[in-house]
Amino acid sequence: MIDPGVIAAGNEKTTQGLAADYNALGDQLARRGLDIDEITAKVAAYGVAIPSWGVGTGGTRFARFPGEGEPRHIFDKLEDCAVIHQLTGATPTVSLHIPWDKVDDIGELRSRGEALGLGFDAMNSNTFQDQPGQAHSYKFGSLTHTDAATRQQAIEHNLECIEIGKELGSKALTVWIGDGSNFPGQSNFAGQFERYLTSMKAIYAALPSDWRLFSEHKMYEPAFYSTVVQDWGTNYMIATELGDQAYCLVDLGHHAPNVNIEMIVSRLIQFGKLGGFHFNDSKYGDDDLDTAAIDPYRLFLVFNELVDAEQRGVKDFDPAHMLDQSHNVTDPIESLMQSAMEVQRAYAQALLVDRAALAEAQQANDALMATETLKRAFRTDVTPILARARLDKGAATDPVAAFRASGYRRKVAAERPAVTGAGGGIV
Repeated sequence: MIDPGVIAAGNEKTTQGLAADYNALGDQLARRGLDIDEITAKVAAYGVAIPSWGVGTGGTRFARFPGEGEPRHIFDKLEDCAVIHQLTGATPTVSLHIPWDKVDDIGELRSRGEALGLGFDAMNSNTFQDQPGQAHSYKFGSLTHTDAATRQQAIEHNLECIEIGKELGSKALTVWIGDGSNFPGQSNFAGQFERYLTSMKAIYAALPSDWRLFSEHKMYEPAFYSTVVQDWGTNYMIATELGDQAYCLVDLGHHAPNVNIEMIVSRLIQFGKLGGFHFNDSKYGDDDLDTAAIDPYRLFLVFNELVDAEQRGVKDFDPAHMLDQSHNVTDPIESLMQSAMEVQRAYAQALLVDRAALAEAQQANDALMATETLKRAFRTDVTPILARARLDKGAATDPVAAFRASGYRRKVAAERPAVTGAGGGIV
């Protein structure tokens, strides 16, 4: 992890300027009837989970360019995740992917996480690729395969993920499958979906009483003609069919272009089926770009719905928040830190929305003032709030600068063997 002295030295350089900026913003917000310290406390208490796979270099279907000091296994990944949390104070949990993160001694894994100050978020199963020694292939599907033995293999894998998660202290299972078809007529839509529901019901039946099951939808890839769980409507039907512990997970990149994602979020909140998020950004499809790299306003609008639900006191409202990105040309640690801070930024901005003024404009059908009310909050530079929240938690006021000053990447590059080869794929 990072030497605390490096963090302290960096913070010392910015403390005076931060105090001035924070006080100036505080005065501005006070004129709007807002208490900056209350908002800072809420931002400091907010956390987003890091995907274990996110600390490695990503790739495309065509190529992957390995980076220096890439983690070799889950224990290296945890160290990188701990650095992210140490510098940002915003990523207290890690979401694991099985079998990528499978270990022989789960107790050792949990102990290592605890020693690094990390907890374990939702478990993620993997039936979208074949593993060495696997008896049945998922080439033509997993939970929806026409072969009962293949479906049972996929079910048992998910049950194993639950058992591992129970030992780690996780409380949720996320299920995403790439099942679908690539040609018209390849699959019977109704029969395929019925097999999916039957398989998911078997997984749901094994869910501990204090767990949640998140089903994740995605339009396409690797099924390019039809996808079994292709949109939020199908996802909602699944969650409703399975039961009270089943919820919908919203990945910001898993929608058709120009879809109104914030309205989808509102619908799922309204009917009690919003499970959580995979935050990222996209330009063309499921690009898995850094969160808010393309459309920070959309991210803000999503958080506007979340804060609205939070302040209305929606019953049992507790969505899970996790990043899900692929880093092809940046240092993964730096990208994940920046993304975590951008999620915090959107949350802070949403807390600034004048809810009374917004409701008044909506009631009066004053479209211009309604949208200006939102934009006033979005345009407010909340950077001093984010930096102050980090400073109060002993994190870095400028995490990327502290990371680069620490030499952490050089250090782990010397300890971890260089990865070679030009294979494709995100793993």
